[in-house]
Amino acid sequence: MKAFFESIAWLFEEILFLPHSFFRELELTSWTLANSVNWIFLVVGFSAMIYWILQLNLFDKNGEEDKNPSAHSFL
Repeated sequence: MKAFFESIAWLFEEILFLPHSFFRELELTSWTLANSVNWIFLVVGFSAMIYWILQLNLFDKNGEEDKNPSAHSFL
């Protein structure tokens, strides 16, 4: 069993954490490039939020929003 758990540890340390090691070493030279994944997530999140708000305004202007207090079963 010890060999089994050591093989799992090797898999995570040497293979699956390889991208994390790359970004950790890249941070010493360029902070912006090391955090590029975070910037991509921020851009995707902000664009989704803007799209969602625009869709809410569109439904509100068309009168399709059901504003009745009993419109939802949880109310």
